[in-house]
Amino acid sequence: MTTSRLAGFSKLRVAVVGDLIADHYLNAQPRRLSREAPVMVMRYVSETIGAGGAANVARNLRALGSGVRLLGVVGDDQQGTELVRLLDEESVDTSGVRFLVGYETPTKTRVLAAQSRRSAHQVLRIDREPEHAIEPSARAAIARDLASAGREADAVIVSDYEYGLSGIEIAAVARELAGAGKVVVLDPRCDIDQYTGITALTPNVDEVARFTNTPTDRLDDPCELRRAAASLLGVVRCRFLLVTRGNLGMALFGEDLPEDGVLVDAAGTGDDVTDVCGAGDTATAVFTLALAAGHRPADAMNLANAASGVVVLKPGAAVCSASEVESALCMVAKSG
Repeated sequence: MTTSRLAGFSKLRVAVVGDLIADHYLNAQPRRLSREAPVMVMRYVSETIGAGGAANVARNLRALGSGVRLLGVVGDDQQGTELVRLLDEESVDTSGVRFLVGYETPTKTRVLAAQSRRSAHQVLRIDREPEHAIEPSARAAIARDLASAGREADAVIVSDYEYGLSGIEIAAVARELAGAGKVVVLDPRCDIDQYTGITALTPNVDEVARFTNTPTDRLDDPCELRRAAASLLGVVRCRFLLVTRGNLGMALFGEDLPEDGVLVDAAGTGDDVTDVCGAGDTATAVFTLALAAGHRPADAMNLANAASGVVVLKPGAAVCSASEVESALCMVAKSG
């Protein structure tokens, strides 16, 4: 793989649809134990809003140079407004993002704490979730937008974080676009049986365990993972299944691949990992771009693995450039 081949990503256009999440980071410094309860008292330092879920997938695609149109919903609230503003600043096309009155933008507040001049670590996460489901009319409108955007795109990514957008309406359009020859990739949480015939799924190992009713620890065994993958492919009938396995790397199964799949060790070293938040978004984005650019599936996995190894060394839901992916690939080649 060369940087010039990665640069080809800039010629691609991707439609991303899914759950948009505001990542709220609250930074603090520990001071002392509280007299009121056995808890730490912390001093507020700062706070920021970042992009999570499908919004983070879109950011990763833009960081690699591709054109991106993002489709989804946010609430008519401060978090939704700030999230869209951030995406606009990064040149993500947010014309397909709808503001829904009465809907609360899903927000994950992560409290990060560290002494001065030390790396911050997450000590608490608080999730604010919508109290009401997305109305069917809104889902149908997003599906119509996807049908239009998908026809003009080289690839489509559905990013499901289980907030209710990626249901039957989106699935029907995804199947249609895949049938028309588009690269369509689902990063799934639920309802996978509705996405039959698409190009690929990119679940993590916990999701594979849930979809196949298999204890997660059993999937550390490559033979058990192969059985679960075969079962999942039999249900969804997609071309490829990319399983992200945390510090065990990735595994790829599917069309014209060995029955045992293709496994790759995690890029980088576990001791250097700073934050695994968003690594799956990066993997999905890079894997999809590589397939759309004509890379062989195993090479697409290697690219996705290298990119994931880059972002876990950064705090929060991060992105990586083509040059960073290339550097990571070189390091993997040297260590091998």
